[in-house]
Amino acid sequence: MSLTEVRPTTADESPAPTRDELLDRVRAIGPLVREQARAGDARRGLTDEVVEAIKSAGLFRILQPRRWGGMELDLATFYLVQLELSKYDMSAGWVHGVVGVHAWQAGIFDDRAARDIWGADPSVLIASSYMPAAKLTAVEGGFRASGRWRFSSGCQHADWFFLGGLLAPDEEGQVRPGTLLFPKTDVKILDTWDVAGLQGTGSHDVVVEDAFVPDYRIHRHIDGFRCASPGNAVNTGWLYRVPFFQAFLRAVSTASIGTLSAMTDAFIDYGSGKVGAFGGKTREDPVAQLAVAEARAAVDEMTALMLRNMQRLRECAERREIPPIEERLLYKLQASEVANRCAILGARLYRCTGGSGAFNDHPFARMLANLNVGRQHVVNQYEQWGANYGACLMGRGNEDLAL
Repeated sequence: MSLTEVRPTTADESPAPTRDELLDRVRAIGPLVREQARAGDARRGLTDEVVEAIKSAGLFRILQPRRWGGMELDLATFYLVQLELSKYDMSAGWVHGVVGVHAWQAGIFDDRAARDIWGADPSVLIASSYMPAAKLTAVEGGFRASGRWRFSSGCQHADWFFLGGLLAPDEEGQVRPGTLLFPKTDVKILDTWDVAGLQGTGSHDVVVEDAFVPDYRIHRHIDGFRCASPGNAVNTGWLYRVPFFQAFLRAVSTASIGTLSAMTDAFIDYGSGKVGAFGGKTREDPVAQLAVAEARAAVDEMTALMLRNMQRLRECAERREIPPIEERLLYKLQASEVANRCAILGARLYRCTGGSGAFNDHPFARMLANLNVGRQHVVNQYEQWGANYGACLMGRGNEDLAL
C-alpha cells in the first residue's frame, strides 16, 4: 500500500484550543496531579487517574497530526504545557513531555505506522527507549527483533513503543541508529524502576523477544536529522520539518524548569514567616534572599530562551530551511544545561529551608530529589555537548547527529 492510499479515519476537524486554553486545562487538573503525586511515587508509575486526566485534557495530543486526531500545534506551546504541569508534579510533567513528543515522531514515520497506532483510537500513547539495544535479523519485509531497553518512562500506560536499534548499512555504507515501532503485545515490562527521585515516571526496563517489525515501522534517525522523513510526504505542515532531535531535546529538561518554579513559590511561602532555631527570620537572611531571587530569575531566563529557540526552529521550518549545524549544537547545549542549573539552584533553596525543610510535610526534599534524578538523563549531560560545541567553534568538524 502506498502512502497516498492510507486514509486517516480519526481526523479532528474541530478548532484546536489556544495556548492559554491548554494552560488553563493544566491548572484545572493540577490539584489532582499534586494530590496523586506521592501515590505515583509509591507505585513507581503515575496513577491511572492522573494519566486519564492528562489524556482527557488533550495534553498528549498537542503535537499529534490533525489528520490522526491531534491538535498539530507548536513546540513552544507543548513545552509551556509541560512546564506548567511540572509545577504540580515533576513526574507527571516528565511523562507528559516524553510520551507527548512521541506523537510528533509518529508524524514523521511512514503513514502506515500512524494508522497502526491511531487508526482506531487517537488517544493511544507511545512510550520509548532510544537505547540502540535491538538485535536485528533481516527477513523478508522487515526484521526480527529482540532486546532489552532501560528507562521507558510511562510504559505502564502505553499501547505502542518506540525502541532503538542500529540499522543495516544505508546507501552511504553507514550503520546508523533508528527507531522501531512495537505494539505492547510484543513488549514485556520488567519492574526495575527503584530510584531516588522521579519514581512516578515508571521508567522501567522493557524486553522484546523475537518480534517481527515491518519496514514501514522503522524510522531512520538520519532522515530526521536531514528533515526528510517518510511522514513528510503526508504531514506537510512546518511542524514536522523541525530536525528530529531539536524537537526532542527539551522533553527531558523542561520539567526541571517547572519544578524549580514551584519550589521557588513554595520557598517564598515557607520562608516569609519562618523563624529559625536561633530566632533569625528567613526573609531577612541575605543568603536566602539571593537564593530565591536567582532561582526566580533563572526560571524566567530559561523559559525565555526555550521560547526563542522554538520560535527560531519554527521560522526555519516554515521557510523549508534546515538550521545550521552550529546553531543546532548551541540549542542542544542550552537545552541540556537546564537540568543541571535547576538542580543546583534547587539545592541552594533546600539548604535555606533548614532542618524543618527536610520533613515530608514540605515538598522541598522530594522536589530536589526529582531535580537531581532528572539531571542524570544522558541528554542532560551538558559537559559532553558543550565540549563538542566549543570544539566545533574552534574549527573541528561535528560528528554528533543527535541534533
